Amino acid sequence: MKQSELEPYELIPATTNDEEIKQRGLLSQHCLKEENQKFEGTQGISQNNRHTDFVPAFKDNVSGTCVISRFADGSPAPVHVLDGLPIAWITGYDEAGHVSTVRKGIVAGFLRDAHFYTRDEAALSV
Repeated sequence: MKQSELEPYELIPATTNDEEIKQRGLLSQHCLKEENQKFEGTQGISQNNRHTDFVPAFKDNVSGTCVISRFADGSPAPVHVLDGLPIAWITGYDEAGHVSTVRKGIVAGFLRDAHFYTRDEAALSV
């Protein structure tokens, strides 16, 4: 699907709760915390896979674009942080101005040797 064929992205109201965000298939800070709990004890979280050269990253499943996780100032982050994502991926901010949600199709995972791994794939790697 070409970028021009995509539907306009809906901005998410700040009052939207975590369950509504999850139902819409959007990635949020809350979703990242849940993923960390799900993959605790596996290589599916940054703390457990750094020694294997995995770098926290995000992938846009629509365009295939991958970016490493960054802080808002652009410096690389050692964990998944939404604040450094491309503006076009962002759909909501919290009251403090931090990214709270990103659009559908953005997934958290890892880059290693220029290849993107989902958390599931990273968890299964040795």
